[in-house]
Amino acid sequence: MRQTTPLSELNDRSREVFRLIVESYLDSGEPVGSRTLSRQLAEQVSAATIRNTMQDLEHLGLLNSPHTSAGRLPTQQGLRLFVDGLLEIGGVSGVDRDEIEKSMPENSTDIQFALDRAGSMLSGLTQGASLVLAPKTEAVIKHIEFVSLGPERALVVLVTADGQVENRIFTPPTGMTPSAMREAANFLNAVMEGHTVNEFRDIVSREVLKNQNELNTLSQKLIQMGVAMWAETPEGLPERLIVRGRANLLEENANEEDIERIRLLFDDLERKRDLENLLNLTEAGDGVRVFIGSENKLFSLSGSSLVVSPYMNSERKIVGAVGVIGPTHLNYARIVPIVDYTAQLMGRLISTSPRQR
Repeated sequence: MRQTTPLSELNDRSREVFRLIVESYLDSGEPVGSRTLSRQLAEQVSAATIRNTMQDLEHLGLLNSPHTSAGRLPTQQGLRLFVDGLLEIGGVSGVDRDEIEKSMPENSTDIQFALDRAGSMLSGLTQGASLVLAPKTEAVIKHIEFVSLGPERALVVLVTADGQVENRIFTPPTGMTPSAMREAANFLNAVMEGHTVNEFRDIVSREVLKNQNELNTLSQKLIQMGVAMWAETPEGLPERLIVRGRANLLEENANEEDIERIRLLFDDLERKRDLENLLNLTEAGDGVRVFIGSENKLFSLSGSSLVVSPYMNSERKIVGAVGVIGPTHLNYARIVPIVDYTAQLMGRLISTSPRQR
């Protein structure tokens, strides 16, 4: 991969032409021509001189031309240089701050609701798609119980050490007896004591294999159902990755090539693979990070940009992330502070929630 040209190698005119082209591209998503630039430059220079400067920038790998007679667009390398060296980022505006704060009620006990509201707010404010990665449930299991509700219905009750109670109705194996239910519950309580819901799958599967000769067949089936219910995310239960605003991406991408890239992005989002990588992207620091095009390993095929920031709990541990994904001509100067402020509020909310501290 070609090294990014340092700004120090550009003279004043080249830097100004480059800046104007990128800013115009971020505003419109369209190529910029020499005539347009000649009207915007502070110094009076001919269109021919500007074209020569644009060609020099193109040779440096900072610009390209989609068509022979068209204007220039910044390359991924050019956008990276601009974001790192020329982008001016201030604080979040008063209007945006008010919208963010209105969407996230203080001291909410329903973290999932607050995260969902944050995702809808981010997609609405930025006109991109928002990504919100929820914290893992780290509650320690206190008690598990199975209750028969009839021949074809049963209830499984899970109580955690922090007082949460989850009830889920399921269809038990045919011929299920009260003794098999008690055996399954006693087994699960014995092996899961002191462990979290997230550890359910590995621990139970391992222990069932070790003790399968001592468990009857019906109890084993019931235990396997318990693994499936808590180790995976059943339909209707909260998901860790909340995505809002997919339609915003399609509105600005009408041509066939762009629509195909967006389809690839949607496929990635639907699969929701490697969620932990979303947190890994933020490891270099506490603040916002910007990934442009193929720099974004999660959605590299779509050529999208990702602006993402982690949020932390009261122990300053990264537990989730919020971000905005969209075309490379995102309004980075506005979106970066929006994502940053949202992450700060999300961390504050998580830190004060009795279920997450």
